[in-house]
Amino acid sequence: MNADIISHPHNLGEAIHRLRAKWGAIFAFGLLLMVLGIASLIFAFVSTLAMVTLNGVFFLVAGAAEIGVGMHAKTWGRFFLWVIGGILYISAGIFCILEPLAASTILTLLIGAGLIAAAVVVRAWLGFELPSGPNRGFVWLGSAVTFLLGLIIVMSWPMSSLYVLGTLLGVDLLFHGAGWVSFALGLRAHR
Repeated sequence: MNADIISHPHNLGEAIHRLRAKWGAIFAFGLLLMVLGIASLIFAFVSTLAMVTLNGVFFLVAGAAEIGVGMHAKTWGRFFLWVIGGILYISAGIFCILEPLAASTILTLLIGAGLIAAAVVVRAWLGFELPSGPNRGFVWLGSAVTFLLGLIIVMSWPMSSLYVLGTLLGVDLLFHGAGWVSFALGLRAHR
């Protein structure tokens, strides 16, 4: 262990104090994420294809790792399970890289169905479990919005597969970047 870690325990106040000097870099990072989010929204189709291709690369790496783990299995049954899992990952990766449009179609349908299932099964169930009050209403509202979003994706499928993944990435980057910008401005205000 590092001697500084032992002699100087971390606390939130000290960490924020150190970050105040770096507010400009944090602001620039947030701004970059926002610009990338806007670009992803404008070029949703290209962003969708890029995301699917990158996921394909991740599947290839994960598949190779699973096969590597399988090589160290102590029984034949586990060896074959790890290798079969790795081969499936590699196959999915190759499919995503060679056929990103078809892969985006499948992934978009899965996302739409997943949103519908999450709205009905998880969020609606949580709404029933909470005591009545404003929190329960927000859970029901969240469930309805998630359900409608999933329904819109599924009902406009397969055309929605051309832009849904890129749009979701763009919205995520935009809001994530806005959070960093807000954090940086808060650090600057408290100098």
